[in-house]
Parts: sequence; C-alpha cells; structure tokens
Amino acid sequence: MSQLLLKNIRPLEGDPVDLLAVDGTIQNISTGISPPSPDTTVIEGENRILIPGFVDCHTHIDKTFWGLPWQRHQAGPSLIDRIENERRLRREMKLSPETQSENQVRQAIRMGTTHIRTHVDVDTEIGLGHIEGVLATKERFKDYVSIQTVAFPQSGMLIRPGTVELLEEAIRAGANLIGGIDPCSMDRDPAGHLNTIFDIADRHGTGVDIHVHEPGMLGGFTLEMIAERTKALGFQGKVNISHAFCLGMVNAEYLNQLIDLLQENSISIMSHAPGYVAFPPIKKLFEDGVVLCSGSDGIRDSWGPYGNADMLERAMLLGYRSNFRKDEDLEMCLEIVTSGGARVMGAEQYGLEAGCRADFVLLSGETRTEAVVSRGKRNLVVKNGLITARDGDCLV
Repeated sequence: MSQLLLKNIRPLEGDPVDLLAVDGTIQNISTGISPPSPDTTVIEGENRILIPGFVDCHTHIDKTFWGLPWQRHQAGPSLIDRIENERRLRREMKLSPETQSENQVRQAIRMGTTHIRTHVDVDTEIGLGHIEGVLATKERFKDYVSIQTVAFPQSGMLIRPGTVELLEEAIRAGANLIGGIDPCSMDRDPAGHLNTIFDIADRHGTGVDIHVHEPGMLGGFTLEMIAERTKALGFQGKVNISHAFCLGMVNAEYLNQLIDLLQENSISIMSHAPGYVAFPPIKKLFEDGVVLCSGSDGIRDSWGPYGNADMLERAMLLGYRSNFRKDEDLEMCLEIVTSGGARVMGAEQYGLEAGCRADFVLLSGETRTEAVVSRGKRNLVVKNGLITARDGDCLV
C-alpha cells in the first residue's frame, strides 16, 4: 500500500489543510492528518498552492525536436508550405517518433502535466510508424501520465489515396480518436471528408478531434457541418474542434449562431492562443457554456521554435492574448488548462476532493493568478499518488 501525506497545502489557494493519498486516490483532505503508518511519505507543503494536474489537450509529441541539437527553422508562411517542409525534414532527419515523444513527455511531466491528448501523423509515406512509436511511449509512461492518441491525417486524407485505410488501421492498432483537417481547403470535399471520419468513429466507437484552421465564413460552414453530423449520429460530448480560428473572425450574430450549435451538440473547442491569427473569444464561449481546453500544439518542431510543454505558461498566453487584466479571468484560463481539458478527455475522478485520483501539482504563489503570471518552478508533481517530478526535475 502506497501512502503520501502532504502537510500545509492550499487547494486552489484555499485555507491550509493536509492531504492524504492512498494507493493513488485522495482519501482525506482536512486539518491535522497524522501519518497512518511509518511507511507514509510525508512532505511539507509550506503553504503552497495545490492545483489539479495540468491537461495538455492538443499537442504533437511524435514530431518534436526536443532533446536534439538546435534545428534552424525554415518553414514557409502557408499551411501547405509547412506541411511540405515537415515531410522533407522527416525524410532527411529520420527521427524516431518513440524517442522524440518520450523526450516531450518527460518535459511535460516536469512542468506538471498529468494528462496529454496528442495528434499523431498517419499518411501513406510513414504508414503507422508514428502511431506505433507513440503507443510504445504511452505504454512506458502509463503510470506517470495519461495519454490519448488521435490518428491525424496531417498531409490530407482524400487527396492522398490510401490514407483513409491507414486511419482505420490506426484505430484498430490502439489510437483513441479519429482526427481530420480542414475539410474544405485541404481535401476540397467537406462532405466526403467529414462523412469518412465520422463513419470510422461511429463504427469503432471512438471520439473525433478535428483541426479547423479555415477562416471566417468558410470555417463557420465547416463547424455547421460538424454539428450536423454530431447531432445525426448522437455524438454529443464526443467531438472536439481544435483551433477554430473562424470563431474569432465572424460577426457577432453569426458567432452566436455557431455557439448555439456548439452548446446544443456538446462540442468542445481547443485554443492554444496562437500569436499569428485571430482565435476564439474564450471568455464569451466560457460564459456561454462551451467547454474549452488548451494545449501546447507543436513544440520546437519543423513548424516553429516555440513551446516548452508548460501549461501554466499556456494559461498565461490565453490571458495575455485575450488582454485579460482581472484575476477572475486568469483563474478562468487556469481552469481551461486543468478541469476544462479533463472534461474533454473524459478523465475520471479528476479534481481535489476525496475519491479523486491523486493527480496534482504543488506551486509557489500567494494566489492562482500570481502562479499563472509568475510561472515558477513546479515544487511537486504527483500522478496516481506517485511523485513524478520535484523542484523542476522529472523523476521517471
């Protein structure tokens, strides 16, 4: 039996209490808890803030350069330029998806992440190689981080014959969700694209997580079509739309219509607060009841040099790019990178109450807002009651 006792911690900056975790589950949160046995690991929390484990709900761990010598970045300005550059570098560098995904996972753990949803490339050039590499990493780290995989046709689907069959093979191999990308602008067949991925999801009982970079009214049209299929197949709560830049581009009347569709069909939205384009008005969506999550997206890969797997920094970026100044707005950003992502991933027993899994992060700071803007060292990271990182060092 494993036992972990944290003394003098403040859950979500509340009053100081103690927390006892037994066999990976929070058993008790109250004052004056004594170690139940001599074997209990006791840690003095020093009045730090306790936060549920961070949820990186959108990243690409198979493609990171993390841990490699610095690579000079040379991707072109358009989406297709970046895709073609990535394919070229993939051939030239002969990266190991297993090794690279493991490098990013360790970095994510040291930054306090306990749950990851990653999109993994599937195409006719690499087959299922990236899926197999990431699934090996998922198995290796299963006790230290929860990982969901999305079979993702980054290079297009219908325009590359054979990709559909590979996506279905990826689901059979163990991928958790089916992905898609820009049905109108990439495949130029929105009905065909969406019918295909929803059919695969329906037959295999998986969820859908689709990239929609398409701007303005074009992106809105894609969102409408996604909502139609979600309703027709009874997929409410099983569909996430990643990026959805269009929500930050359309007029107020049409935005409200799209929000109604998202609410009615329990479709969630992921935004990583990109610096290069408009993005969804997260406060309005949040207040209107749309479930929101966030993620690192690509980390130090062929698409760009940025990213460090720090979801506390991502909360800050959501606030910074939204021009949030009030504490309650930054607290909302923190909620998006924790409980919002957990809802999207369907994480069971997530939170800081008795009966929840012992997945949490201990941070310095007077308040949650200070923790977001200061982004200090993670003093302690715990997953399933196991200490996975301490004072910024990954221990697994």
